[in-house]
Amino acid sequence: MPTQPNNSHLPFGDQRTAPWYGKDIISVKQFSREDLEYVFAVAHEMHDMVDHVGTFDLLKGKILANLFYEPSTRTSSSFTASMERLGGSVIPINEVKYSSVAKGESLPDTVRTLECYADVIVIRHPEVGSAAAAAKASRKPVINAGDGIGEHPTQALLDAFTIKEELGHVDGLTVTLLGDLKHGRTVHSLARLLSLYKVKLNYVAPDILRMPAELIEELKSKGVQQEEFTGLDKPLPATDVLYVTRVQKERFTDESVYESVKGAYVIDPKVMKAAKERMIVMHPLPRVGEIAVEFDDDPRAAYFRQMEYGLYVRMALLAMVLGKA
Repeated sequence: MPTQPNNSHLPFGDQRTAPWYGKDIISVKQFSREDLEYVFAVAHEMHDMVDHVGTFDLLKGKILANLFYEPSTRTSSSFTASMERLGGSVIPINEVKYSSVAKGESLPDTVRTLECYADVIVIRHPEVGSAAAAAKASRKPVINAGDGIGEHPTQALLDAFTIKEELGHVDGLTVTLLGDLKHGRTVHSLARLLSLYKVKLNYVAPDILRMPAELIEELKSKGVQQEEFTGLDKPLPATDVLYVTRVQKERFTDESVYESVKGAYVIDPKVMKAAKERMIVMHPLPRVGEIAVEFDDDPRAAYFRQMEYGLYVRMALLAMVLGKA
């Protein structure tokens, strides 16, 4: 039988005084750099434990309610797998339009009902601020799995963890964010999180999909070096992390506008000849043509490894808010 890894250096156990016990995870603004190092340490330990043991009983008897008002494959499955790897159970609530919400039930009432059954609630909702509203209504911890075009904090945490695990450090890196930077909650959250480090951020997008000006100003006030481009040719050779996003069709009211920008950038082996040999390409997935499948075998293609790192980060977060880390 595999040997249980030595976890004595991490505070696993029922610790009601643990700093994240009972807390909501709504925004990356909640996290300091010290917090990130702690999350990454616990996530790294989770990785070791999954590799050696597979599943364990850290959260045995605990129940997660997965409340998804928007369709989701990766995030929903990742949280489900995380809870089950930790020995807990999951109430899956996908496509909420088929439930009591379709009868007119408010979000606070739905949350108050679910907290009667579950110990932690993960929510994805199309409206900005919905996760904060859910947290206000709930006595149990709430984790934001995406609120409209607002934030996606757990994705940003797993993205930062991916960078750290793949490249060994974050300070000093040049990170280029490419694609739909206007609607992309993943890039909004990641840019904020990276502002805790000494990085340079490049933004590459069509004019109508530029990074929101207020976010650029927010990071500027923190001293973050930023530069905007409409093409990839200039920033790519100096890039350490290329973070690619899809153009989100569901965020457009005019399909003709979507069609005009959907294929603005395609990452393929030819384009990547101009990039460094040691760098990584990331994507929150799903992709819809912005990264050619021919690039998948390139060692710099980190997007599927990124999904796996997400499992360990979400395991860490669940353990933290339930007082087990």
